[in-house]
Amino acid sequence: MLGIKRLGLLAAMVVVGVAPAAAAAQAAAQPSTQDTQYLQAMHQVNLAEITMGNLAQQKGQNAQVKDLGKQFVTDFTQLDDAVKSTAQQLNVQLPNNPTTDQQNVINQLNGLSGADFDKAWVTAELNSHVQAIQATQTEISQGSEQSVITLAQDALPVLQAHLDALTSLAETLGVPVPQASASGSPSPGGTSTPAPGGTESPTPGGTESPTPGTTETPAPGTTEETPAPSQS
Repeated sequence: MLGIKRLGLLAAMVVVGVAPAAAAAQAAAQPSTQDTQYLQAMHQVNLAEITMGNLAQQKGQNAQVKDLGKQFVTDFTQLDDAVKSTAQQLNVQLPNNPTTDQQNVINQLNGLSGADFDKAWVTAELNSHVQAIQATQTEISQGSEQSVITLAQDALPVLQAHLDALTSLAETLGVPVPQASASGSPSPGGTSTPAPGGTESPTPGGTESPTPGTTETPAPGTTEETPAPSQS
């Protein structure tokens, strides 16, 4: 009888010991606000990109637009699988739809066709990728949950490869390419189509990005650095 009682007491001690450990592990798994917002934002980017990729295949006139659209559907579906898996492990609730800005861009693209669609699609994709890269770089440098940081590190080369392909295609189609500043944010005046990145990203013309005509390249017609010829 004593042996049975001792076994029961030992079992109770094990259960009591496991409960705080499980609670501590669950508490330790809680992601930071940065990690949570990145997962949510990237999920919305993925949803928008998959939709726009399908639109490119359906409505695109340029063969490269169609090809990139197909590639984006594949790549962003894979990225979103990783986002959803990581979010589930960390108990992060993901949005069900793209942001309002992203949906507005999708609606605009739906109303276009031919060459107009191609140019608008490339413009929207450039903006989306620049902002997604910025958000991903921020997560890598400021995130605290390693699983989310690793996800961002895996996503970054995919996003950069997409941006490189889009930049080349934009030059072919005569579409302006938004330049990224040192902080990774788009330079003002890059495009006229709202960026699919949503309102969380800095708006064009914000203080984080350099204004057009920075000192890196002298503005046309300036006279501050070169004396006027009449002075001779």
